[in-house]
Amino acid sequence: MTTSLPRQDRIRRALELLRNETTDKFDDIVDFAPEEFTDPHLAKQERDQVFGRVPSIVAHSSELVKAGDFMTLQMPRNNILVVRQKDGSVRTFVNLCRHRGAMLEEQEKGRCRIFSCAYHRWSYDPDGSLRAITRDSTFGEVDRSEHGLIELPTEERHGFVWIVDNADAEIDVAAWLGAEMDEILAGYELDELVSFRSAGFDEPVNWKIMQDAFLDGYHIQYAHPNTAGKIIHTNVMAFEDFGRHCRFIAPRKTIDRWLEEDPGDELLDKYVTETHFLLPNSTLLRQPDHFQLLTFRPHPTDPGRSVMEQRLMVPKVEVSGFTEEHWNKRWNKNWDILLAVLHQEDFPLLRQSQKGMGSASAGKMMLGRNEVANQVFRREIKKLIADGASAT
Repeated sequence: MTTSLPRQDRIRRALELLRNETTDKFDDIVDFAPEEFTDPHLAKQERDQVFGRVPSIVAHSSELVKAGDFMTLQMPRNNILVVRQKDGSVRTFVNLCRHRGAMLEEQEKGRCRIFSCAYHRWSYDPDGSLRAITRDSTFGEVDRSEHGLIELPTEERHGFVWIVDNADAEIDVAAWLGAEMDEILAGYELDELVSFRSAGFDEPVNWKIMQDAFLDGYHIQYAHPNTAGKIIHTNVMAFEDFGRHCRFIAPRKTIDRWLEEDPGDELLDKYVTETHFLLPNSTLLRQPDHFQLLTFRPHPTDPGRSVMEQRLMVPKVEVSGFTEEHWNKRWNKNWDILLAVLHQEDFPLLRQSQKGMGSASAGKMMLGRNEVANQVFRREIKKLIADGASAT
């Protein structure tokens, strides 16, 4: 565990690492087996003992503004329906009719006063209560209070909607984050931002391979030579380990102006990118003028597939200092660049990695000491699975 330092001190530590051509490091090189990304039994353990026990982010609050706003998602264990309520809260339900199990809502996003099943037109209120049974005089007696939509634990905190993918679980996001990370996220006032764009990508890649790629500062120069490699220094991290979660500062190449001189009292925020890993599956990047959130969810049955979601969270137009036209143009351009890097550089490389992991004689792999965030990710996922197995 690391005692959190003030931001400017952490940035200066990153600058010192850069000057010394080194990085913060993990204790040891750690071996792993390629089966960790292909084994169906382990994949089920992850779905149940990780996503079925701990909170993960499914949306930014600004994506569900008004009562009746909803979104649907495929989680590792359940199809879900997330709905903004009349009282301003957010609730999450398993997205299926309690009659014969048909999907209740097929749209990805929308606004609805009543959710109605297309099969037999049973209907439900946004709070999940069973509203109407068609031709109920012939159907038979049903206790409607016992046959509403099945609810999943949900909490809104720090501008995000968090759920546990298990109707029998409980949720306490502050306790899960721990005091230090909870305070860090509170300080960012992410609830004051707006999700400018979000998108999900179904990829033939294990979710941990995807997550690993976006915690890795070692590959930037090699995998992204003409994009991120021109902006961010490779293999330099000022790292903090909070146990379940971690964060690190990576210096941008614009900081090079301070390599030969002391920046004094100069604020160095614009010269770095700060990455936060929020166990189990979220990477929150703090850029000089916005945030990005990347989430990675396992497929419900196939260990070789996952969904990555990307969100771009920015200051609202009315506080940004831009006209609405300039604001839209600025963030659309940023979004297009992000998508281009994903589709042209990241995804092709990761698909090949997944393919390679399927080789019968692949042999042992390894994580280096410099791959410290990846080490924390693997360490904590293994802990969750072990703890879940001992609890059952």
